[in-house]
Amino acid sequence: MILSYRIASAKNFQNTFIKLTFVEMEELVVLVNPQDEVLGLMEKQQAHINGLLHRAFSVFLFNSSGEMLLQKRAAKKYHSPYQWTNAVCSHPRDNETYLEAANRRLKEELGIFTELSEKFHFIYKADVGNGLWEHELDHVFTGFFEGDFHLNKDEVEEVRYISMKDLDKEISEHPENFTEWFKIILEEYKHHFNK
Repeated sequence: MILSYRIASAKNFQNTFIKLTFVEMEELVVLVNPQDEVLGLMEKQQAHINGLLHRAFSVFLFNSSGEMLLQKRAAKKYHSPYQWTNAVCSHPRDNETYLEAANRRLKEELGIFTELSEKFHFIYKADVGNGLWEHELDHVFTGFFEGDFHLNKDEVEEVRYISMKDLDKEISEHPENFTEWFKIILEEYKHHFNK
């Protein structure tokens, strides 16, 4: 957010005021080719409309019972609101590493910090409805967390841990309750770790 302010003339103290205006910054994604070479920047929603390949990351968090953390996306999200997905998924900013971005979003969305380890990356494309596409070079991180969450309600409705067995059952019975990209990334995750 950009903070702008105006201070009226100090000569007339009665008319002195400070006005704060918050302006939402345009969120840009980093467009890349399949080799992760930067092609440029584009406004996030436009990249999703055009279905252009851009940088992304996904974080899978687990507890000591081996259960996976899910978050339900907030109602305010411009696509896939109220759907369950992995702990955090988003986009690095220009000149921000994937790990830096993942740690930033853990703090911004869940109000937490934990050590993360990058496991793999891959490219996918998913139709998320309303003429929008996720086409991402996605770097997948894992971590462990058991503690208190401080949810950003503009981003996250709620969180819960779930066993992999119960998660598979829920996705099988109610796939519409989960984001399209989460279902793709989860299968890729299983491919890498269930060999």
